[in-house]
Amino acid sequence: MTIKLTVYSSVFGTIFAFACGVGRLSENYLIKALSVSLIEIFRGTSLLVQLFWLFFALPVVGKLLGINLQLSPIIAGTLALSLNIGAYGAEVVRGALQAVPPSQLEAAKALDFSPRQTLWRISVPQAIPEMMPSFGNLAIQNLKDTALVSLIGLADLAFRAEQLRLLTQESATIYTLLLFMYFGMALVLTALMKLLERYTSRWRAGRS
Repeated sequence: MTIKLTVYSSVFGTIFAFACGVGRLSENYLIKALSVSLIEIFRGTSLLVQLFWLFFALPVVGKLLGINLQLSPIIAGTLALSLNIGAYGAEVVRGALQAVPPSQLEAAKALDFSPRQTLWRISVPQAIPEMMPSFGNLAIQNLKDTALVSLIGLADLAFRAEQLRLLTQESATIYTLLLFMYFGMALVLTALMKLLERYTSRWRAGRS
């Protein structure tokens, strides 16, 4: 469950990060305002509160509106993690896109590229390798944050560890094992992100 949540929320969080990061640089005022609002809301509030709101409060709001908005624990957990990590990732995307040398953008303009062509053919390919170290840190943080979903009843590592602790009263042994399990998964995730970082760097070098 922990691995599943980490993978799902990392994928959807990355999509959300790109959407809001690019949207924040949009010349369309509405798109920019919406992107900024989403980023600030999910960066400026607690992940735990977001999780509880989606799982406990959203269904109440839905009842008032006559809509069924009850989310299953895994959907609520994935959504909360995705939106939270995506909000931080959006600032990484924005910063990397703004770091593209102005000369590259001027060259694209001279070649009569449209803004969309400039974004996807010039800016994004150069920005992605710059994003990878920060995305790696966010992925590790996301893995650790999955422990919060145990508070809404999802049977992840933290939830099972607490069940075992209550059954055996072996707090030190169980939580030490849990610590090493998270550490082991973090090492594997770090290695995967390093490989991805190397791949994107070679890909950019090949394109240039």
